[in-house]
Amino acid sequence: MRKLDRGDVSDISKSEERGAVKDQLEALIMQMYKSGITYSEAVSEFKKRFILTVLQDSKGNQCKAARELGMHRNTLSRTIAELKLDAKGLRNGTRRPPRSAHNAPIDKRAAR
Repeated sequence: MRKLDRGDVSDISKSEERGAVKDQLEALIMQMYKSGITYSEAVSEFKKRFILTVLQDSKGNQCKAARELGMHRNTLSRTIAELKLDAKGLRNGTRRPPRSAHNAPIDKRAAR
């Protein structure tokens, strides 16, 4: 019998955590089914919540969120529009300044 190393232990705990999440999901699905929620409503609500959660974690950065979701940023943008989500409200207000606001490049010859 071989010894478990740290990598094996973290893999086991991740596996246990995923199993617990799957059990919770199965219970939620049963509740939704018994309460009469349709498949399309359930899928739409899941997409909304999942995307909003990832967007919040990435502070509204759609490129970063798309990478985390494993999709192209255009697909994410289209999905946000289809689900009528307000992704702009997730940004913390900081935006990159326009190019005109950047400092003018220093002319090295003129500085001599």
